[in-house]
Amino acid sequence: MAKSFVPKPLSRIDLKDFDPDDTDGFDKKSARAELEKHALRLDVLQEMLYAGRKHALLVILQGMDTAGKDGAIKKVFDAVDSQGVRIASFKAPTSDELARDFLWRIHREAPPKGYIGIFNRSQYEDVLIVRVNQLIPRAIWEARYEQINAFEKLLHDSGTRVLKFFLHISKDEQKQRLQERLDDPAKHWKFALGDLDARAQWDEYMAAYGDALTRCNTEYAPWHIVPANKKWFRDLVIARSIVETLESMGLAYPKSENDLSKVVIPD
Repeated sequence: MAKSFVPKPLSRIDLKDFDPDDTDGFDKKSARAELEKHALRLDVLQEMLYAGRKHALLVILQGMDTAGKDGAIKKVFDAVDSQGVRIASFKAPTSDELARDFLWRIHREAPPKGYIGIFNRSQYEDVLIVRVNQLIPRAIWEARYEQINAFEKLLHDSGTRVLKFFLHISKDEQKQRLQERLDDPAKHWKFALGDLDARAQWDEYMAAYGDALTRCNTEYAPWHIVPANKKWFRDLVIARSIVETLESMGLAYPKSENDLSKVVIPD
């Protein structure tokens, strides 16, 4: 049986207890072979989801800079029909977004029935960045954990399954990946000086993530703590979890409303 990377709901989570190098016994070759099988199944399940239009799936990817959010999207969803997938990336909020509640820009990107929605960062930025950088009073971001839980419960009750993945890398691995971006001119566009500021706040971010994972890990919107030092294992864990979730949704191709047995295609 595959190892579970979902902590018990609302249990106290300390990221020091999770090994970012864990591969559950897989090596690169076996992990990629397993990923290929899940990718083929994901393609079929996504088509069923799109054809049925009864459910939606929201995949949330969070992690420190260089954790691999973009890479995971490319690898996991490479074989999926893009017309049934919607990707939203959340940067610093605009003045228009700041004039509204913090979930306004998030909710409008939630996937409609039939779609897989992918959030590259998410509502959790509003209990991470704002907390670490003290952008708003503590009382405001403290209240947001329950507001996020209520929002995710609303999505679940409305037919949208929510899967959340924290891509867990070590500080040493991040240093190596940042250095690779500096060394390769083709990757300079990925490097931002602000990444170094966040790296200097590593411990503060780990504490903030620990609280978010603890307080917002529910049965209806579970967090997966994905060991992400090995990209090939990261991708397998995410793909496997998505396939298992879609399989549990009882998806099927819809039947035609017409009697097709007597239809004759004209010459």
